[in-house]
Amino acid sequence: MKLFALLLAAGVQAHYTFPRLVINGVPEAKDWSVTRQTKNAQSKSGIENPTSGDIRCYSSATAANVAEVLAGSTVHYVSTQQVNHPGPTQYYLAKVPGGQSASKWDGSGAVWFKFFTTTPTVDKNKQLTWPGQNMYTTVNATIPSDTPDGEYLLRVEHIALHMAMQANKAQFYLSCSQIKITGGGNGTPGPLVALPGAYKANDPGILVNLGAIQPNGYQPPGPAVWGSAAA
Repeated sequence: MKLFALLLAAGVQAHYTFPRLVINGVPEAKDWSVTRQTKNAQSKSGIENPTSGDIRCYSSATAANVAEVLAGSTVHYVSTQQVNHPGPTQYYLAKVPGGQSASKWDGSGAVWFKFFTTTPTVDKNKQLTWPGQNMYTTVNATIPSDTPDGEYLLRVEHIALHMAMQANKAQFYLSCSQIKITGGGNGTPGPLVALPGAYKANDPGILVNLGAIQPNGYQPPGPAVWGSAAA
């Protein structure tokens, strides 16, 4: 019973949120000022059902501000706890439709494109490990320089795979921020997907036994990456 209690406590402590966006090393003024405050801000629990409506932005309230981001900038998020579970970190963007604002738009429809993901290596203990694991920030991603100007929702997710050998036991930790991209290009981002809609519970990158695959055998869920290489 003591061992079970310790494991349970460790699991709770390992939960996290991403309340603060950092652009070229400069964080937003305070937590949840550009980043939308998620409903798990207190519990810090992850999402286990990848088809839930929460998978988009975790039923978050809109934020007060919109951050300006120069295309080609690096972005990452501050975490409230070590991102200590194995699994990929992925970044998405969704362009706000004309006549609407990032401070109000909900990101619905097939509007999201992935521009960054991380892939695993094997550590000295012969276990799969991902860039950014055991850090208090998510890994840096670069906004592709060819991204068209305009307002966007920026979405980060870390998929914790330590329990992912069981259906609906992968845990998604995520945040969405309100940004305005400037100095961009004339690219055509894609493929575009909807969230929810891009993921299924049995996707090989979501339902997976990490002890039974090789590093190059892991396939992250969602669409192909646009405009950037995986880290």
